[in-house]
Amino acid sequence: MNFYYLQSAGAVLLTFGLVIFLHELGHFLMCRRLGVRVERFAFGMGPEILGITSGATRYSICALPLGGFVKPAGEDIDNCSGRGDEYSGQPWYRRLAIVFSGPAMNYILAFALFTGVVWIKGMPEYGDEPVIGNMMMGYPADRAGVKIGDEIAAFDDKPVSTWRQLSEAVHAAPDREVVLTVRRDGATRRVRMKTRVDEATGFGVVGIMPKSVYRRVGLVRAFYEGAAQCWNLTAFTVKTIAAKLYRRQRPDLAGPVGIIQMVSRAAHAGWEDLIFLIGLISVAIGFFNLLPIPLLDGGHAVMYIWEGISRRKLTGRLMSKANGVGIVLLVALLLLATYSDVLRLRGH
Repeated sequence: MNFYYLQSAGAVLLTFGLVIFLHELGHFLMCRRLGVRVERFAFGMGPEILGITSGATRYSICALPLGGFVKPAGEDIDNCSGRGDEYSGQPWYRRLAIVFSGPAMNYILAFALFTGVVWIKGMPEYGDEPVIGNMMMGYPADRAGVKIGDEIAAFDDKPVSTWRQLSEAVHAAPDREVVLTVRRDGATRRVRMKTRVDEATGFGVVGIMPKSVYRRVGLVRAFYEGAAQCWNLTAFTVKTIAAKLYRRQRPDLAGPVGIIQMVSRAAHAGWEDLIFLIGLISVAIGFFNLLPIPLLDGGHAVMYIWEGISRRKLTGRLMSKANGVGIVLLVALLLLATYSDVLRLRGH
């Protein structure tokens, strides 16, 4: 039991540490490439436990191994002397390159992870065995105690031998109490649950997905699939957000609680599931940071583009007001995401 939680904690630290640290590494590398002096580059958060100074930069390892941060010289407009090696002294388009380099690194990481999984393990395809390969948190099956790896032997006491049979039976029973006969570790048990109604199709759903089978492919196809995954995930996110806004529906966000649960579950499902999920989260972090919200990279980008078009230099007062708005929006998004996590856990 202790090893289970240690494995979960390790997977969470790896995911957040890798995704956020590489985001900051993107900013750091672009600063160095453009000759912007970096005062501090840290792995982790909190107090420094180990550090070394090389040139003008302090490299630190901090107590909490979650992410990292970059502090370029002259980042504060009011304290910028205008030197050529300071961040705020750079032309708007060079600052634009620096802010975009963080999300770009997230997409590079995701592409590398997706490509690696496909090349080493193979192309994932849904199998037809009635064995659960993944689950959606807070859905009926999850709340009823069904687990990844369980084999479904019957639906409402009618035997099923393929995933297709199981899927058709669940889809035909929206908003109805059903019974799944589950085999686990040689034992059989009957699990009762009430299906949900899928808003898009009207089908019944319980939040289970089949176990994947893998088809080996060459390196060129793996590169293609890695790029396609990045594109498809981004396009799906944009379409989903647009559809929710158009219908005036609450967006289905995953907050810290939801992400931690997904990572923990993936850590025990198999290394390929964890690596794929890290790639998915990296795409999500990269995309989120491109949103035109003050404090995020996308918000900075909008202001730098405005500066370039208007040819009016940004001021510390304007940046301070924009950052204040950004803090309010980000706190609101965090609360909304946490609220969504709670509703998902309660089965709503």
